[in-house]
Amino acid sequence: MRTASAARDTAETKIKLKLNLDGTGTSSIETGIPFFDHMLTLFSKHSLIDLEVQVDGDVEVDFHHTVEDTGIVLGDCIREALGDKCGITRYGHAYLPMDETLSRVVIDLSNRPHLEFRHPEQTPDAQNFPFTLVEEFFRAVASNLRANVHTDIIYGRDGHHIAESLFKGLARALRIAISIDPRVDGVPSTKDVL
Repeated sequence: MRTASAARDTAETKIKLKLNLDGTGTSSIETGIPFFDHMLTLFSKHSLIDLEVQVDGDVEVDFHHTVEDTGIVLGDCIREALGDKCGITRYGHAYLPMDETLSRVVIDLSNRPHLEFRHPEQTPDAQNFPFTLVEEFFRAVASNLRANVHTDIIYGRDGHHIAESLFKGLARALRIAISIDPRVDGVPSTKDVL
């Protein structure tokens, strides 16, 4: 089983996270931010990554530290659980419709962190969750997973649907990228290392 767990304590957040890449998408999420709990729950469900997250953050200040730090720990744990990446598919992509919204998420587990986050100007917020925090979460995951992550909101009007489409798209793209391909001998790179 490809599993990992971590605890991260700072002056702003205390986070405990545990995951199993070869799970069934079960989750237990408590971040103190109901909308973020919803996003992480559906991320777990659609990636098939079992996920336990417990966060005590300074949400009385705002949600930024909780969201970003959770992304840091999630990225770290996925990278740890992947180990040497032998046999993985490496690349994944997803087009994700959510009512009037369509997004695209593409990932390469390359060990080269980069986020390309494209969205229309004036992208609306979800109720009680600024859209800027979606980008902060993706940046933290990409940086600490050390992955190339490209996102595009192709179109959409509702802030909730836009955020949900991106989180589900990340889940589906990761589900493909982390999957084991029995035809892959070693690491899927001409460098023989990722």
